[in-house]
Amino acid sequence: MERLGPARADGADGRTSTRIRMGGIGIDPVTGAAAVARVLDAIEAGRGGHIVTPNVDILAAARRSRALRAVVGAADLVTADGAPLVWASRVAGTPLPERVAGSDLVWSLSEAAAERGLRIALLGGTPDDAARPTERAARVLETRYPGLKIVGAWCPPMGFDRDAALWNDLAGRLAAAAPDLVYVGLGFPKQELVSVRLRATAPRTWFLGCGASIDFIAGYRRRAPKWMQRTGTEWLFRMCSEPRRLARRYLRDDLPEAARLLAEAARDRRRRP
Repeated sequence: MERLGPARADGADGRTSTRIRMGGIGIDPVTGAAAVARVLDAIEAGRGGHIVTPNVDILAAARRSRALRAVVGAADLVTADGAPLVWASRVAGTPLPERVAGSDLVWSLSEAAAERGLRIALLGGTPDDAARPTERAARVLETRYPGLKIVGAWCPPMGFDRDAALWNDLAGRLAAAAPDLVYVGLGFPKQELVSVRLRATAPRTWFLGCGASIDFIAGYRRRAPKWMQRTGTEWLFRMCSEPRRLARRYLRDDLPEAARLLAEAARDRRRRP
């Protein structure tokens, strides 16, 4: 078992930061504001990057797979989406400052992008030819932040990442649009693997794996109330909203993983001098 503790990691911004390790992955101890500032500084310097926001579900998947741990570890910025990760870091005595969720970063990064004239694209969301949530999310962001430049709202069909023609079409759209930021809402690990591949096409672009955030922005799915987000019970709201899809994952995989994570943190705290 890997103990919680500091690890060194070099990011796309050229700086070396201390990551807090838990469950085999490292988390950057940043606030939401600091995460946005780091991305903006890198964009201004012409450097692209990749943001991963692990929650308990992602942590459990990464613990089972060396390849997924490598994907997370190679990200330029890793923030704690799940409240249990923040709780465990505090129990271990190596506290993360706060939860920094992908569903919050899409708003804060969009606000900053509007102020600085940056270009944003949306990739993913739920395929629905009638509701078109990806395009609706783009309109919501443009309305919320006047002057925001949305240069793409793409929801490719299932299997696009395995179809050469569909993939080349997406890569061509990305290259032509030249966004500074892309919100990739395809779910873990697909969104991370797609982001890694697309960075070859757009090396100066930042990619944020944001899960269901595009659907949340569009109002296609409801996000938990603020009090549930603050208290770490957002997972319960999501499970009750989509029980057939999420109940088994949360109850069978995520709750045991959260308990294991907290137990490891307590054990590490006792072992520290």
